[in-house]
Amino acid sequence: MRLFKHGRDKQSRQKETSAGFTLMELLVVLAILGLLASFAVPRVLKYFSSAKTDTAAIQINNLSAALDLYRLETGRYPTTSEGLKALIDEPDGARGWDGPYIDKREGIIDPWGRPYHYRYPGEMGTDVDIFTLGADDAPGGEDENQDVTNWSTE
Repeated sequence: MRLFKHGRDKQSRQKETSAGFTLMELLVVLAILGLLASFAVPRVLKYFSSAKTDTAAIQINNLSAALDLYRLETGRYPTTSEGLKALIDEPDGARGWDGPYIDKREGIIDPWGRPYHYRYPGEMGTDVDIFTLGADDAPGGEDENQDVTNWSTE
């Protein structure tokens, strides 16, 4: 009977020692995960920043089309002082205005939370200038800081 008891103690000790991970194993796994994250995070952030730039380009194209429709119906583009808000709210003296020409007020806000810049007459070889200065809100820049415009910058 004593052997049976001794054998049972040995089995229970084996179960206790083989359950779970050691501290060293956990540290190695955490180090590997940290290394993988250090490679993945910059790539993911790059896609987010380029997505905002792409969104700005699409929104500027939509604003340009809405401004063309505004001009067809009113016979003129909004003045610089009327701005892009003229696509949403009828400005004084805009005969033929049949808007709103864009769905939401958010449509005149760039992906970085600032209003798009608008000039009429355009100064860059276009009828109107529509642009955003990018994430840094300063002229020029690269990646997410680049200017996004309705004219060619090349």
